[in-house]
Amino acid sequence: MAQPVTNPDRDLDWVRGIPQQNRCLVMGVVNVTPDSFSDGGLWFDSDAAIKHGRDLIAEGADIVDVGGESTRPGAQRVSGEEELRRVVPVIAALAADGALVSVDTMRVEVAEAALEAGARIVNDISGGLADPAMPRLVAGAKVPYVVMHWRGHSHDMQTRAVYTDVIGEVCDELRQRMDAVVAEGVDPELIIVDPGIGFAKTAEHNWALLAHLDRIRALGRPILLATSRKTFLGRLLAAPDGTPRPPMERGDATVATTTLAAAQGAWCIRVHEVLPNVDAVRVVAAWRAAR
Repeated sequence: MAQPVTNPDRDLDWVRGIPQQNRCLVMGVVNVTPDSFSDGGLWFDSDAAIKHGRDLIAEGADIVDVGGESTRPGAQRVSGEEELRRVVPVIAALAADGALVSVDTMRVEVAEAALEAGARIVNDISGGLADPAMPRLVAGAKVPYVVMHWRGHSHDMQTRAVYTDVIGEVCDELRQRMDAVVAEGVDPELIIVDPGIGFAKTAEHNWALLAHLDRIRALGRPILLATSRKTFLGRLLAAPDGTPRPPMERGDATVATTTLAAAQGAWCIRVHEVLPNVDAVRVVAAWRAAR
C-alpha cells in the first residue's frame, strides 16, 4: 500500500506546487451563493465575496476556496452559466492579489474558466463522477486535484448514507476514484483526498471517519477535511428541546474538530472562520514538535 507523501524536513504531508507550512494548512471558504447552509447570501455579491476572500487571507488562510453552487443537503443545481458568472470575477480578483485560489466545482467548463482566471487547485466534490471530462482537464492543467468521497448530488444524497463499514467503504471508494482519475492522466502526486464529511453520511458516519483519519491517510495521499459548521455539529450541540444549534454558532465545535484532524495528520482543513482555526493548527504544530 502507498504511504503518505511527506516533506522530508517535516512529519507532514505535502502537495507539489503548494507552499507548505510547519502545520496543517487552512483553507478559507468563499461561498458566492444565495443558499449556502452556513452563510447563504452574505457573500453573493461579487464585491462582497472579493472583500471576504481578502479578509480570510489577512486572517491567515493559506488557500481560499471559491464556489458558486451550494452543495448542502437538498440543494438543487444551478446552471453552468450562472456558476461561471458567480465565481470567475471573484477568482480573478483574488488571484491577481497573489492569493492561492481553489475552485470548488463539479463542472469542467467552470474549472477551465477558473484556471484561466488564476485558480491553482480544483476542488471537485464528486471526484470526477459528476463530469467525466474533469480528470482530463486537471491532467492537462497539471494542478492539484481534490477528490472527495461522493455518492450522488445533494438533492438526494442522504438516501445513499448506507454502510456496513463506513471507514472501509469510504477508503475503498476513494481508492477506486484515485485509480480512475490516474487512468485519465492525473498525476498521482497531485491528488488530495477528502472523506466527504456530511455527504451521504449520518452523524455517526462523520464521527467514525473523523476518529479514524489514519485509515484514510493510509491511502497515501494528503487529506483535506471539511467539518466547518456542519449539521452533525449542530445536532451534537442541540438545545434541551432538540433544536440544533444554528450554523453561525458552531465555531467552537469546528475548532475542536480542526484540532482533532490536525493532530491526526490532516494536510488541510476547510473552514468558514479562519483566525481561530489558524490558532488551533498552530497549537497542534507546537504540540507535535514537543512530542
